[in-house]
Amino acid sequence: MLGFLLLCFLAAVTEATYIKYKDPKQPLGARIRDLMSRMTLAEKIGQMTQIERAVATPDVMKQFFIGSVLSGGGSVPAPKATAETWVNMVNGLQKGALSTRLGIPMIYGIDAVHGHNNVYKATIFPHNVGLGVTRDPALVKKIGDATALEVRATGIPYVFAPCIAVCRDPRWGRCYESYSEDHKIVQAMTEIIPGLQGDLPANSKKGVPFVAGKKKVAACAKHYVGDGGTTKGINENNTVINLNGLLSIHMPAYYNSISKGVATVMVSYSSWNGKKMHANHELVTGFLKNKLKFRGFVISDWEGIDRITAPPHANYSYSVQAGVSAGIDMVMVPNNYKEFIDDLTDQVKKNIIPMSRIDDAVKRILRVKFVMGLFDSPLADTSLVNQLGSQEHRELAREAVRKSLVLLKNGEAADKPLLPLPKKASKILVAGSHADNLGYQCGGWTITWQGLGGNDLTAGSTILHAVSNTVDPTTQVVFNENPDANFVKSNKFSYAIVVVGEQPYAETYGDSLNLTISEPGLSTITNVCGAVKCVVVVISGRPVVIQPYLAQIDALVAAWLPGTEGQGVADVLFGDYGFTGKLARTWFKTVDQLPMNVGDPHYDPLFPFGFGLTTKPTKGN
Repeated sequence: MLGFLLLCFLAAVTEATYIKYKDPKQPLGARIRDLMSRMTLAEKIGQMTQIERAVATPDVMKQFFIGSVLSGGGSVPAPKATAETWVNMVNGLQKGALSTRLGIPMIYGIDAVHGHNNVYKATIFPHNVGLGVTRDPALVKKIGDATALEVRATGIPYVFAPCIAVCRDPRWGRCYESYSEDHKIVQAMTEIIPGLQGDLPANSKKGVPFVAGKKKVAACAKHYVGDGGTTKGINENNTVINLNGLLSIHMPAYYNSISKGVATVMVSYSSWNGKKMHANHELVTGFLKNKLKFRGFVISDWEGIDRITAPPHANYSYSVQAGVSAGIDMVMVPNNYKEFIDDLTDQVKKNIIPMSRIDDAVKRILRVKFVMGLFDSPLADTSLVNQLGSQEHRELAREAVRKSLVLLKNGEAADKPLLPLPKKASKILVAGSHADNLGYQCGGWTITWQGLGGNDLTAGSTILHAVSNTVDPTTQVVFNENPDANFVKSNKFSYAIVVVGEQPYAETYGDSLNLTISEPGLSTITNVCGAVKCVVVVISGRPVVIQPYLAQIDALVAAWLPGTEGQGVADVLFGDYGFTGKLARTWFKTVDQLPMNVGDPHYDPLFPFGFGLTTKPTKGN
């Protein structure tokens, strides 16, 4: 009898400690159902709340059951923080989440849009505008793989990338985040998703998110949908297009992303025909979730629900109701989380938002967390720290730079090309505001949100450094940022390399109606190219006005925003590799022509979509 009682007691104890959702052997659906059956409303709403690192503490995580934390652009634990500092910060917050009654891990997200771009000494890859030029999905997949390793090196499992916008007007300040004006190139480039997340297993169900373990990250296709189609390229504005246009230009890359198992989709600030995407139930729930069978979670943009109203945050309870009812699962609040939690809780208690909508959101968030293994290994370690800015990744970025360059002009006549340049020359001039400026060459979304100037932001090679590194030791390299014409004439240079372009910007700060090269770039072109054979390298996030100066330029190279590995530019200028890039954006003559995209009836570009001169590598130059 005693033995039997003891057995019963042991069975009860085991039953009490066995928790189905914590058992990795249980099927995904069973784990989700078991956990959800145990959750209170407060715990569910906590899962739907994403807060900024700056307002997150372990206590906040615990008290409000916070489901997610993010770093906004430039939001770092300390200036020039090491990978270890990042890991400790993320784990500290994670321990707060794990100390709750149910121990649901939080998911930490960050913008890694051209490499792990907020982090000191990470590899900064070319921005998407340059990667589209390569038309090389295998290369972009490798970049996704490298980025995932560098992000995981800092303890972070989730990135707000890729941006699959189809930029139809270069006046948009986010055009450099878009691979191309042609949706087919953007579709091909969704190959970055299996790079970031891992290859989808063969037997996967369509729309189910997939992340292959601790060296991979959850990705985010953004910004759903039509972000690249706004009137005059005004950021967060209105995309006026019929349904057929929306589906044939802006939607296709979402089909590819979902079929590759993308874990999350971020909604766009913009509107479609006057209706805010953050409040668009028909497109977020009706189309994305129901028709396309997307099973990951939908996340808002930063204060995205606030901006449903004009001015933003004018009627927050309406914003909460409209955003959550539209089908947004996780809200990037990111600062006033108490207000969000209170408003949403109140609306559920009053049956304004049905419990079924909350359950749909939580199920999707938990699905991603379970699939990626967050429950089974929620804490990061420092085993990957030497992946950050590794030599292998820098070589990959350098290859991407080489393949992203577009040669637009090479001498006045085909039989007198200027490029490739000879490495051996008595004296050469390197000039221009962008020649020795790592920050300018990386662009926005680098270390800070808007980007920086100068050479102290992170590790990398400027184009000047790369040129000096590449030429023959006997060649004298003279650098003068903005020389006057007399200096150029009196120095008897063999040739000059002029590097000019746009200064860094991000989002609305980059919206521009004139698309000009930053001063004194144009006077540098005039002073130098008027006096000596010159190659002009343009560092910009988009095509810029160049037509009036084209006659005086001997050779012209579009280098976009190449990132930290400036050596890739010199590799091609001096013929160690050939030029292969072809424009993935139309280069206009004047801004009055905009918008002008390939296939338009009045197509009259300076350089058409697909244009790019080629050179052959030179041996023993």
